Amino acid sequence: MGKGKVSNSSHNESNDNETKLVLNIYDLTPMNNYSYWIGFGIFHSGVEVHGKEYGFGAHDFSISGVFEVEPKCCPGFSYRCSISLGRINMSSSDFRAFIENLASDYHGNTYHLISKNCNHFSDDIVYKLTGKHIPRWVNRLARLGSLFSCLLPESLQATRVKKVPEYHQIEGNENLSTTTPSEIDETEQENPLLSPKDGSVDINFVKAAP
Repeated sequence: MGKGKVSNSSHNESNDNETKLVLNIYDLTPMNNYSYWIGFGIFHSGVEVHGKEYGFGAHDFSISGVFEVEPKCCPGFSYRCSISLGRINMSSSDFRAFIENLASDYHGNTYHLISKNCNHFSDDIVYKLTGKHIPRWVNRLARLGSLFSCLLPESLQATRVKKVPEYHQIEGNENLSTTTPSEIDETEQENPLLSPKDGSVDINFVKAAP
């Protein structure tokens, strides 16, 4: 799938394919309240397109770890801010095909806090759609690398989630049912559902393209 065409037009003509592109940023730790002002922090990010926000999280299976939520409502994280990245000219159906293709490269069991995290995923989306990268400070932790991993809160040290009796933890706060891929029927594969603790926000995995 090629890049979406970035639009900076201010004309009033209706275009159902045109949509805003927004980077939504969340805090993973209260420490950000202090470190954010010096350009450092531990963040989760998601990209908002066509009224949905897309992110990447960890689980134990070799299937898509890409999920969608309502914008600015990713459970388990504290919303901090949004960065407008302009508008793109891409229909919702074309974007769906784009994100399903991308999801095939982002399986839940490949998540790594330093080398392949949610911010790498956001950057990949934005670069493929616009040719530009997300702000460097959003993923500065990953660029500093494992040298400073000892500074991370203990809850974020693991690069993968560990199994618990009923759920897999996703980035410490989100949950994925422990149903194995072989136990998921065709209907569930098309719309696998994450069940957040508060039960008030729908989180759906994006099915990866074959």
